[in-house]
Order: sequence, then structure tokens, then C-alpha cells
Amino acid sequence: MRYKADKYTYRIEWSEEDKAHVARCLEFPSLAAHGKTSEDALKEIEVVVSETIKWMEEAHEQIPEPLGMKKFKGNITLRVPPAIHRHLAIRSAEEGVSINQYVLARL
Repeated sequence: MRYKADKYTYRIEWSEEDKAHVARCLEFPSLAAHGKTSEDALKEIEVVVSETIKWMEEAHEQIPEPLGMKKFKGNITLRVPPAIHRHLAIRSAEEGVSINQYVLARL
């Protein structure tokens, strides 16, 4: 499936070192583009992402799905040390909720 560059997730920040706005695409973490304004940086990174998608298609590489289009199940598997598990079990019991509800409330 072909995704368009405007469907991806972007972040723009100021770089004092570069004296420019730097735009990045979360789905393509190795890509970046600069601009004098945040709008310029966004336009530039969208061009870079669009070209990258074209190259990946030509090379028959798997193109990342945009985060906004991705379906999440709502399950997170988390491994913690036994002492933390015990602490969570005690705290959730004190509050009268499941560990899952306790952790979700803490997040």
C-alpha cells in the first residue's frame, strides 16, 4: 500500500546549534530536514519522506505504516522485577482494583 507523506507524524524543534528549525518524521527516525521557519522545515521533511517512500517502493522495501493509520490492540506486555510486581499487587489490593487498573491509573 502506498502511503502519502502528509499522513505521517512529524516533530519540529529549534536547533540552536544549526540556527534553524529541524523537522523529523517519527516513522522514519533517520530522516531530518531544516528550515528557516517551522513551516519551511515541515515542507522539506515531507519532500524527503515522499522521496524516501518512492525509493523504498522501487527497492521493494517495506514502507512503515503511518502511526495515525495503525490499529492498536491496547495490550502492552511489560516485564518487571518480582519486587516491583509484588509492590504493584499490594498497592492495587489496597486500592481495591486490579493491577492493570492500578498501572493504567498511574500512567
